[in-house]
Amino acid sequence: MGRAESRMFGSRLLGPPDQSTRRLRVRVQLLLSILLVGTHLVGVGIVVMLSTVVIPAPPPNRAMWIALAIAVPVYVAVAIAVGLGWGTARALSALQWALRGEDPTPRVLRRSLRVPVALTTTQALLWLGGVVLFTLLAVIIQPDRALITGFTVAITMVIVSAIAFLLSEFALRPVAARALAAGAAPQARLGVGARMLFFWTLGTGVPVAGLLTVALLSFMLDDIDLRLMAVTTLVIATVVLVFGFFVTWLNARAVTAPVRTVRDAMRDVQSGRLDVEVPVYDGTELGALQVGFNEMATGLRERERLRDVFGRQVGRDVAEAALADIELGGQSREATVLFVDLTGSTGFATDRDPAEVVDVLNRFFGVVVQEVDAHEGLVNKFMGDAVLAVFGAPAEREDHAALALAAARSMALRLPREMSEIDFGIGVATGRVVAGYVGHESRFEYTVIGDAVNAASRITDLAKRVEGRALADAASVEAAGAEREWVEHETVTLRGRTTPSHLFALAE
Repeated sequence: MGRAESRMFGSRLLGPPDQSTRRLRVRVQLLLSILLVGTHLVGVGIVVMLSTVVIPAPPPNRAMWIALAIAVPVYVAVAIAVGLGWGTARALSALQWALRGEDPTPRVLRRSLRVPVALTTTQALLWLGGVVLFTLLAVIIQPDRALITGFTVAITMVIVSAIAFLLSEFALRPVAARALAAGAAPQARLGVGARMLFFWTLGTGVPVAGLLTVALLSFMLDDIDLRLMAVTTLVIATVVLVFGFFVTWLNARAVTAPVRTVRDAMRDVQSGRLDVEVPVYDGTELGALQVGFNEMATGLRERERLRDVFGRQVGRDVAEAALADIELGGQSREATVLFVDLTGSTGFATDRDPAEVVDVLNRFFGVVVQEVDAHEGLVNKFMGDAVLAVFGAPAEREDHAALALAAARSMALRLPREMSEIDFGIGVATGRVVAGYVGHESRFEYTVIGDAVNAASRITDLAKRVEGRALADAASVEAAGAEREWVEHETVTLRGRTTPSHLFALAE
């Protein structure tokens, strides 16, 4: 598993997208338990410190200390048990389809996406119960501490609930990805901009408002120790900075994680990996970004597949030229044409099973295509049991004749050795041709037209009766300077021509 795959959800803690349902269940339960319990224990510590030591208020009397010593541990234990037992159990029951690999209903999917909100609501209700309980205790035992107690617990409740939501959403990203992949509608929640403002308000705005409230309360109390007030302000400001930073950091990670996954996936695409896909686990505009990337990658894969099929049909050079620009018509240029045809293929097909005939043809075409590609030519057409190849078009080459003759020589050597059950003829001719697209705007093909094409076809028929089964015209041999490899064979007047043509055969 690569580094990018292990962080598809923005963190290695969440595992890869293809993890088993058993691993996912264990991972989700552990993360929810550790993150939520840790957050609430820290919140309890902050409340105790603020309400008993930091905030300027009458110190707790002996009865208040006894009540707190009993009530705080008992309530915290009950709240953790309820939060872990009831809250987490409810959450996991809503996620059973994902943890078991089942097909969910639309209602189950919507419920799954609302799990972070449900967990946060449960935690907030537990903290609200703490606000009521400890405020009532203060009212009964030490009324002059009631306001401070309710205030500190309420402020902490807001901050801890915001952190609990962000941590729950983080831990449940793999499940959200499976829900969205299964067809769930995106979560109905704030967009990125509004979300940033909302969590800034919870993590920083509300604590700062609390700090201002403490300052106002100090004016209402008599005989305030300035040193104590300075210490109080310093401690509260530190708490505000730490918790505000933590909420902002969590929210920033929630926003940047989808962007990072898309960025890493784009790097994979840039390096040539088009099979990459990012999991969609966000219901805001960032989820739309993830969806858009996956759609783009799908389009690129389809485009590459069509490009590959197109290139196999017309040749890579033609495909590249077509992708750049397509215009009906052609260009006149000097090129060399190679024509290769089987001998007696009609009788061969009559005497054998069609599957065997197809196998023979594919092996024959395989040899021809390999040699044409190896010598930088273009297989322009498959015509039954014949192949038309061109050298010097669409890409111009000065050594087109030499390449064509070298390809013909290699074919003449390989075909008898690898396919002894068939016979063939190879003809090579050089001359002016017109290469380009012919047809209509809705349906066209790349082709080569000219006297050299007709000459190569006629020479092929003659080559079937000579030793070596390959003939080339004088223009090809002279252009290639290949008089040593090809020797003069005969002078004939090709069908359709009025002037004689000097033909050359392989020297061996």
